[in-house]
Amino acid sequence: MSAETKATEHAPSPAGGRRDPASAPGRLPFVVPVLASGTFLMITTEFVVAGILPEVAAGLRVSLGRAGLLITVFAVGMIVGSPLMTLLTIRLPKRLALLLALALFVAGHVVVAVAQDFTVLLLARFATAFATGAFWAVASVVAARAAGPRLGSRAQGVVGAGGSLGTVLGVPLGAFLAQAVGWRGTFWAIAVAAVVLALLVARFVPHETAPRGGASITDEFTGLRSGRLWLTLLACATTTGGVVAAYSYIAPLLTDRAGVPAPLVPVVLTVFGIGSLIGTLVGGRLGDSRPAVVTIVTPAASVVLLAAIGLVTGAPVLTAVLVGVLGLFGLSANGVLIHTAVRAAGSSATLGSAFTVSAFNLGTAIGTAIVGGLLTTTGVAGPALIGAGIVALTLAPTIALAVGRRRGPAPVG
Repeated sequence: MSAETKATEHAPSPAGGRRDPASAPGRLPFVVPVLASGTFLMITTEFVVAGILPEVAAGLRVSLGRAGLLITVFAVGMIVGSPLMTLLTIRLPKRLALLLALALFVAGHVVVAVAQDFTVLLLARFATAFATGAFWAVASVVAARAAGPRLGSRAQGVVGAGGSLGTVLGVPLGAFLAQAVGWRGTFWAIAVAAVVLALLVARFVPHETAPRGGASITDEFTGLRSGRLWLTLLACATTTGGVVAAYSYIAPLLTDRAGVPAPLVPVVLTVFGIGSLIGTLVGGRLGDSRPAVVTIVTPAASVVLLAAIGLVTGAPVLTAVLVGVLGLFGLSANGVLIHTAVRAAGSSATLGSAFTVSAFNLGTAIGTAIVGGLLTTTGVAGPALIGAGIVALTLAPTIALAVGRRRGPAPVG
């Protein structure tokens, strides 16, 4: 048995060694969907600004481009904040760390809902991103430990599916609330939902004693020496960076190149979101028994689909179908990659999970910057083709991980 497997199996469970009474063999404990509802809120708040950008710009009397900084600063906050907040709370019991993250999350949304100064709003969004990254990182570890080694990938799939549901349901719901009660009402609603979530976390995340003292923060970096961890982080960045970069510019591709009527674009995007939700759940379930298949087949299929989307001309039905199928594959390996990173990090599992959050957001930032900078040269088909190239890079680390797994995982460090 490898050192990383031992570290996962013998790590203290959130229940302090006791099984969740709501769980049964082959069934995920109830705390997993509770944490999935948290990732639903996290993804909703990350992308909801895109759905209400005109209202935000008008309300703050700034340009659309300036209002868009509320999205950019959140991504930057996730990249920096996830590992930093994890280090600051790593010596705390996991339940307390989740509750502190939610407290900061609620405070950030209240400030956004009441502040009038744009700079204050930017700072509040940045702080909210810190809380979001910390919650996601800790939630991933809690879910994996609650489910156990045999169901870890499935648990990560459910937690990830909560995020996918945020794009399918949360963002449109936020836009609807903005139209009904104003854009600030959207942030009030998210804050109230986070308070309810905090009550659920306090009730269902079992008590865990604080880690024993004596170890320094430097010791928490021990597991980061794992080569498997860094291969996994590379895969996280490239697969997400390529898919999200293409998805960010999918609307003009559908209308300007494929000829899809503008009113039908939200329908196509909804189908993509539903496909992403299904793919994440299926990928997580398969990942427990066939992780290599999921992490290799998924990016390979995404490359083919993205290339096809970029090459199809004037075929609205075919393009729409390809975008929908891309949803099934595009991000469906993310839960498996998170679980792989947690196992590879061993005693640094929480920090390893935090770095996956940073890797996902770093890939998104770099991918969107590349396609955005080349858009005038490549045209609206460029993002899909460039995205295919970025996702193709994922095959190198995932194949290396599969070969290493077949030979027997190397010890951490």
